[in-house]
Amino acid sequence: MTLASMKRKYEPRTVRLGPDGQKVATTAMIASLAAEGYDTVAAPFGLALVEAARKDDKIVGLSADLAKYTDLHIFAKAMPDRFYQMGMAEQLLMSAAAGLAREGFNPFATTYAVFASRRAYDFIAMAIAEENLPVKIICALPGLTTGYGPSHQATEDLAIFRGLPNMTIIDPCDADDIAGMVPQIAAHNGPVYSRLPRGKVPSVLTRHKPDYKFELGKAQIIRDGKDALIISTGFMTMRALDAAVQLEADGVEAAVLHVPTIKPLDTQTILAEAQKGGRLVVTAENHTVVGGLGEAVARTLLTNGVTPTFRMIGLPDEFLEAGALPTLHEMYGMTVSQIAAKIKDWL
Repeated sequence: MTLASMKRKYEPRTVRLGPDGQKVATTAMIASLAAEGYDTVAAPFGLALVEAARKDDKIVGLSADLAKYTDLHIFAKAMPDRFYQMGMAEQLLMSAAAGLAREGFNPFATTYAVFASRRAYDFIAMAIAEENLPVKIICALPGLTTGYGPSHQATEDLAIFRGLPNMTIIDPCDADDIAGMVPQIAAHNGPVYSRLPRGKVPSVLTRHKPDYKFELGKAQIIRDGKDALIISTGFMTMRALDAAVQLEADGVEAAVLHVPTIKPLDTQTILAEAQKGGRLVVTAENHTVVGGLGEAVARTLLTNGVTPTFRMIGLPDEFLEAGALPTLHEMYGMTVSQIAAKIKDWL
C-alpha cells in the first residue's frame, strides 16, 4: 500500500449511480474487460483448445486449481481423461507439464500470470525453457485486468519472460487472436508463454480488419494513418483502435500496428512502419514501461538507426492500487480518451 492509497483509505466514499438512480455494482475481479460496441465470444481459449485437441491426441491440459478461471474447464469437460488438476501448486504444475512433454505429450498449463512469473519462474526456466520443451503456459489476469492489487496484478510478467532463452511470448488482443493462436502454438515445437483474455472476450480485430488472421511472430497493420503510428499489444490494441477513431473525428490520422508476439519480435515490420512519413511513434501496452513492448521497440529502433519522435504508454514502475478496474484504468491513463489526448498533446 502506498502513502497515497493509505490517505485515500480514510476519504469519504462516493457511490456511482446509473441512469435509473440505482447504485452501479463494481468488482475488482472480472472475467473480461468492458468492450463497448464489440461482440464477445465466451471462453474462446477453451473452445479453441478442444478443437485443436480433436486433431492432436497428444494435447493435454493442466491447471493449478484455476481451470474455471482460465477457461480450461471447457477442455476438462470435453476431455476429462486428458485433463490434470494439480491443485494450488504452480511449481508442481510446471514440473508435471515438463514431464508430460518429455514423454511426447503436448501440454497446455494454465494459471494466473502472477503465479507463473513469480512463484514458478525457476521451474519454468530449468525444467521447460532450458530443455526447450513444447509446454504452453497460458495465463489469465495479465497486467491491469484485475483490481485485486499487486498480489494478482502481473504488471511485469513480459519483462520477466523476455529474458528467458527459447521462450516465445504472446499477448493476444481478443477472441480473434486466441482462436488463431491456439492451433499455431500447439504446432510450435518449443515453450510458449501467453497472456490470456478470459470469460466473455471481445472480437475486435476482424471488425477493424475483416481479413485479419493471427500469425505467430508477425505484427500487422490494422488501420493506417499519416500522423501517428501506435504500436500496441494485448487489449491495448483495442484501446488504440478506439482512440484512433476518436482522433480521426478531430482530424488526426493514427495508424495502429498490432504486435501480438512480443518474442520473437517482428522487427522487420516495426522498422518499415516506423520509417514511413515522419510519424510520431507511440507504444501502448498493458504492462509496466520497464522491460515490455515499449523498451523492445525502442531498442529495435535505436540499434537500427531509426529515430522518430517516440513515446510510451504503459503502466508505471510501481506496485499498483486495488479497486474497481474502470477507476484504476482512469488512474493509470489507460482509457481511450486519455490515449487520444496524449497523442494529440505529443503531435
